[in-house]
Parts: sequence; C-alpha cells; structure tokens
Amino acid sequence: MADQPLHRTPLYDLHVELGAKMVPFAGYEMPVQYEGVMAEHHHTRKHAGLFDVSHMGQARVTGEAGALEALITADLGALETGQQKYTLLLNDEGGIMDDLMVSRPEDDFLFVVVNAATKGADFAHMRDRFGTRAELIELDDRALLALQGPEAVKVMEDLCPGACGLKFMQAGRFELAGFEVLVSRSGYTGEDGFEISVLESEAEALARALLADERVKPIGLGARDSLRLEAGLCLYGHDMDETITPPEAALTWAVAKSRRERADFPGARRILKLIEDGPERKRVGIVLNDRAPAREGTEIQHDGETVGVVTSGGFGPTVGGPIAMGYVRADLAKPGTPLELMVRGKARQAEVVKTPFSEHRFFRG
Repeated sequence: MADQPLHRTPLYDLHVELGAKMVPFAGYEMPVQYEGVMAEHHHTRKHAGLFDVSHMGQARVTGEAGALEALITADLGALETGQQKYTLLLNDEGGIMDDLMVSRPEDDFLFVVVNAATKGADFAHMRDRFGTRAELIELDDRALLALQGPEAVKVMEDLCPGACGLKFMQAGRFELAGFEVLVSRSGYTGEDGFEISVLESEAEALARALLADERVKPIGLGARDSLRLEAGLCLYGHDMDETITPPEAALTWAVAKSRRERADFPGARRILKLIEDGPERKRVGIVLNDRAPAREGTEIQHDGETVGVVTSGGFGPTVGGPIAMGYVRADLAKPGTPLELMVRGKARQAEVVKTPFSEHRFFRG
C-alpha cells in the first residue's frame, strides 16, 4: 500500500499554486494547510472556507431504494425529493462500515457520498448486496467542494441564488457560476454551508470563481479536522469502525425511528438490545484542564484505572483549549465526570462534557 502512487484530485495544481503543504491522506495527495491551521480555522468560523473533498466517493444509485435502505439506518421511503440524510452503513453484526450522506436531488435517483478511505469497500459491498434490485454508478468524473462558514450563504447569493433557498440537509441541481452542479446545504464543520458536486473538468474554474470572492479562503485538512472535532462529529476510522455500533458511538439518532420499529437493518437485534439496555462503552466529549492536547490513542484513566482511549484530540481554536473525544465505560459517560488523560506519560486532569464543543450553526430556516 505504501508503495502505491498517490492519487490527485482535479484541484491538485491549484493547491500547489496557492502554496499548500501537501500530505498523503486516504491514498491522495491533499492540502493540509495553506497559511496555517489556526488562521484557516478562525477564517472559516468568521467568514467562508473552501475545502477540496474530491477524494470522497460519489455515486448514483437507481432502481429500488429498498436495496440501499437494507444496508443502512435511514428510512429512504421517507426521503422526499430534495432531501438529504446522514446515515450509517452497517455490517451484518451492526458494526459501522462507514458513515455517508444520501440525498434524492431528483425523483429518479439517489446520490451517495462516502468516505475516501472506504469507498472501494463500500461500493463493492453495495453492489454485492444490491443484486439486480438496484444499480450503483461511481461518479469518478466528479469533484466535490465544500463552502463552509457564516458568510458562505452571502457568497452563494452572488453566484447561485437559487441554492440559498435550501435549508440544512436539502439538495438540488443548480447552475453555479455557469456550471451545472449538485448542491446540498450540508457540511462537516458545524457551520452553515454547502457541498457542491461538479464535473472534474470544471472543478478548478469553479474553485477559482469561489475564491475570487474576498470572503473565501482555501482551507486544508488540518483546519477541517479541528472544525469537525469542535463540532463533535465522528471521523471514520478514528471515532468509529466496524467494531463499534451506533449506540456506542452516540449515533442512535442516525437510526431512523421507523427502522427501529421495523427492526429491519443489519444487526438490528443486537443494536436494539444495546439501545434498551445501554452499551458498556460510550463515545464522550472531553475537555482538559491544562494546555497539553491529547492525541488519538491517549489512554483515559479514572482514579488510576484505565477506562478508555482517546479517538480524536487536539487544540480547539474556537474553544481556546485542548479537547478530545473517546470511549469510556458507560458509567463514566455523564458530563462532569472527572478523568485523567495520560499525555506524554503524565496524568492530565480532564472531565466529560456534552458535545458539540462549539455550537452548531446549521441553517434550519
């Protein structure tokens, strides 16, 4: 794997031109920062940041929606045209294979966006289970941009006023700066914003059109990670994987009520029992009482006993201090519970807190 050449998104040359520091990520050469993580983080919280998320997998699903619904936790029968859902792809035991976005931009197809590192396995699993009921077409010819921040809607008012009528988790087809695009009002920063799917041949021109607005700056993976951590959002492969179930990840809300009533999703018997009885471990938010950030893999202790591990951690620029997420014994998941995080061999005082760390500012109308 390490010897395999890295892929590049259609915006690679633009990233280099803009001075980005490029790093390997999920098999791609991606920009980790341009002027610095702190500056990019704060710019997105105050204005608008443009993210290249073209490494993520995009696909079109036609045929019976039930073929996809059988693999995930959303109720696609209730997904009306123009709506979008965050949902979970589960293995047969109820472990989380991936988290993904499913939308129905138009009547005759579903639009699916999955994580970069898992897209090959996700799409192979879907095709295998679909059989003849549905068809999945990978959209390798499309790029994906995310415009995030409180001024994102002001930028879109000038370039794509029709998309400004969308509310959080709605989607549709629009013309943006002269390009035909699929737009959803969503993102992974906790801010109001838009995700924009565009032909890869038009991606650079569209990115330049967005960056021509002085309110927009290019943002790298570093700030994307600190923004999503402050928003309390899981990162697949870190905060969740196939050994973790939705109740453990505090994602029971992503299992539609109708699906729970029908008990017709993968691993339903196990997951419904965990919901009823409570899991033995839970994902929690943690704040540290000193300035030393705790990284992924940091041991979590309570009264000197190891009770869990940090799955995401770092400095929260908006919060103004180190924050983390991790799994602890369920009896220690209540906000206010004192913990110790073993940072550089020293126990650092911390406590469980509610997430998000930074308030969500999604536009719900």
